[in-house]
Amino acid sequence: MDSPDISDLRRSYERGQLDLEDLNSNPFLQFRDWFELARATPEVIEPNAMALSTVDAEGQPNSRAVLLKAYDNKGFVFFTNYGSNKALEIEANRRVALLFNWLGLERQLKILGHAERISRTDSVKYFLSRPAGSQLGAWVSDQSRVISGRGLLMSKLDEMKRKFADGKVPCPDFWGGYRIEPHQFEFWQGGRDRLHDRFRYSSTADGEWQIERLSP
Repeated sequence: MDSPDISDLRRSYERGQLDLEDLNSNPFLQFRDWFELARATPEVIEPNAMALSTVDAEGQPNSRAVLLKAYDNKGFVFFTNYGSNKALEIEANRRVALLFNWLGLERQLKILGHAERISRTDSVKYFLSRPAGSQLGAWVSDQSRVISGRGLLMSKLDEMKRKFADGKVPCPDFWGGYRIEPHQFEFWQGGRDRLHDRFRYSSTADGEWQIERLSP
């Protein structure tokens, strides 16, 4: 296949600059400020979507989009099937990366950290807040496994609807949350002429955060 010429696809980032004095000394509070602005910006679709990168036992990196469902000064929480590829890779190697890509604001945020399962109580609490269809979907999907076709999913969905006909869908034992506990943040603001502004927060031995400007 011949590749079309896409060499001139580019956009000049003009929304503004990012300076050290603009930043909160606490990266979790800085995240909150950026995230709330992303939520309020119509051009940003699904502001809580984040790319999660893991590494398998052979050292092969793997990335996929997941949805942030909670955050605090301990970390960032998402939910998944504990038998999925992402979960198996996390269990083998707790080091992961997150990337928020808020192009509507010409911003990116990269987070490095390690993943830990949240409590069963917190997983169940979130599961019970989900729409009924999503609850059933968790039981239907043997996530990441090869299937013969969509018909298999629909058949299993009908089975689960019958099984939980009383409307009470319990949280599966194989489903729950992970919290990413960060040790590094990088806030990126697009700049004119590709002279972007990048600031890295790194955790120190005394529990503080060191902020450094990076060259674009």
